[in-house]
Amino acid sequence: MSDNKSNYEWLGDDELTGEKDEIARELMGSEYAEGYIPPSRVYDNNLKTDKKYISSLPDLQNGPSSLIQGAAVPIQQVGIHNFRLPLTYKKRDGSTINLETSVTGSVSLEAHKKGINMSRVMRSFYDHKEEVFSIGTIKDVLETYRKNLETFDSRIMLKISYPIKQKSLRSGLEGYQYYDVVFEGDLTKEGEFKKYIHFDFVYSSACPCSFELSEHANKYRNRATVPHSQRSVARVSVRFEDMLWVEDLQELCQAALQTETQVMVKREDEQAFAEKNGSYLKFVEDAVRLLFEKL
Repeated sequence: MSDNKSNYEWLGDDELTGEKDEIARELMGSEYAEGYIPPSRVYDNNLKTDKKYISSLPDLQNGPSSLIQGAAVPIQQVGIHNFRLPLTYKKRDGSTINLETSVTGSVSLEAHKKGINMSRVMRSFYDHKEEVFSIGTIKDVLETYRKNLETFDSRIMLKISYPIKQKSLRSGLEGYQYYDVVFEGDLTKEGEFKKYIHFDFVYSSACPCSFELSEHANKYRNRATVPHSQRSVARVSVRFEDMLWVEDLQELCQAALQTETQVMVKREDEQAFAEKNGSYLKFVEDAVRLLFEKL
């Protein structure tokens, strides 16, 4: 293994000499080639990036408005998407759970500003990484990076896969169902904090029309039939004031739709699920109204 002081023998070092160099000079002249000095390809482990050095670095994002390309208009939201880190969340029973979290952080941008420093969104978030996260913590993060980025509106979305233990319908087995959940917090320039939760509930929607057609074939033509059903996803988005737990939404969706997909299934559970689908036939339009009624 070579040390950092040795140079890698690049193919290009030889390619820029001899016959190829003569051809290039003939085609493009020697104005720039005469003063060409190959850059060092040794990584500098001794460089000290003090404040003075950092102040010398180009910073185009904080440059003058003359650098703006295109129309000088405000941008509603600009930021960074899907950076990941483990965060701890509080559960409804008072315990905590550590989950991988996909974070999207964005802010508004005024018309006269070139851009934002994307890393500040992440750095602001990491200031709170050791806390137990809740919707209230999101507001603290928004305040932090709105201040750091000197902007008006700011938004955070935290996407997680949240496990809840589910019991089988008849066998008594248990397994974990995972729910896609997004916590969203918006902080406006007027200081208004809006909080949302987006929750995906996967259920079986047995088609009422297919059931009736199957019954018709069975009754009048003595034909064995199987009504069809779809694996459907209900995405429930709620803006709320008081605390709303993921477990609350799961129970609400289950009470409204009744036919959540199962985790652990034996024969008696398979039969029970078929009976449930027959007992709770619904179109997707019905599902929307059933959920609204419960909300």
